Amino acid sequence: MSGQSTQQKLPAAGARKIAPDRLAHIVFKTADKRRLMDWYGNVLSARVVFQNDFIGFLTYDDEHHRIAFIQIPGLEPNSGKTAGLHHVAFTYATMDDLISNYERLRDAGVRPSHCVNHGPTTSMYYRDPEGNSVELQIDNFDSNDEVDAWFGSGEFAENPIGVDFEPDDLAAKFHSGVPEAELKKRPNIGPRGLPNRN
Repeated sequence: MSGQSTQQKLPAAGARKIAPDRLAHIVFKTADKRRLMDWYGNVLSARVVFQNDFIGFLTYDDEHHRIAFIQIPGLEPNSGKTAGLHHVAFTYATMDDLISNYERLRDAGVRPSHCVNHGPTTSMYYRDPEGNSVELQIDNFDSNDEVDAWFGSGEFAENPIGVDFEPDDLAAKFHSGVPEAELKKRPNIGPRGLPNRN
């Protein structure tokens, strides 16, 4: 409503925090459910839990469905020109997992649109068949306290985007035995603004 503040009320001091236990799933609406399910099934090594003509579910872990797809005829692909969700991200446990998955997808003809060491994460971004952005990442720090300290260092304020990298170069260095700590450390390239990516 016009004129009303959108600021939320903060909980009273000492109030019990009531937050979700976990993020359960994401849902895509699509005009081509089969194509999207095949792509996510391949990229995430996920299995089909259920599907019919209207809806389909995939999972790659112990959640009964991590990703759902709703068939809606007549939808247009994501053009990146409207407000809404920017991307979804999936975290791998190890650099070996991230690189092995990259190589598996690369050898099948699926390549990232761009790759960025953000500081807290090393990330590879893909575009699904409808133009949605999907981030596959690993954490670069062992704890949230380390991430907080890095944010406090000023490096992120100077460059909130990160440093681009070539995934084949990262894979080659990893396979040649360069220590992971060195591969995960974000180079300091000075200030960088938001790139023109949708």
